[in-house]
Amino acid sequence: MKQIVLYLMLALYVQVKAQTVLTWADLKNGISFEKKASNDTYPSFYKATFSSKLADLEGQKIQLTGFFIVLDGPLPVYMLSVNPMASCFFCGNGGPESIAGLSFTKKPDFTMDDVVTITGILRLNGKDPTRCYYEIEKAEAYGF
Repeated sequence: MKQIVLYLMLALYVQVKAQTVLTWADLKNGISFEKKASNDTYPSFYKATFSSKLADLEGQKIQLTGFFIVLDGPLPVYMLSVNPMASCFFCGNGGPESIAGLSFTKKPDFTMDDVVTITGILRLNGKDPTRCYYEIEKAEAYGF
């Protein structure tokens, strides 16, 4: 039995370590904003520009740990945040770089404010302010 548990732990470790590990500092320091022109579609929003380090990771598998956020509605919206829901971006703590939108391959079993590690494909959004600047597609979640 101990061998099976050890094998499973080793398999999970190898799976989690097979991608680039990002921190929230990487996301915060990897984005800058500039005011859009008044004739743009969303002129009151700022345009995001990403660092070369993050641009190089576009489309690559990454890993990020944070607080699991669920916004319930007809279709639930899943996000990862540097802060728990009570002090997240929407409550004025942090900027838009402190959350990442999540698109899962299968519905996650986690609840609000669970600390999870997410792996998935990083997408950078510098054009559509109605979405998160950081999106993680084909996301898989691992709890602690």
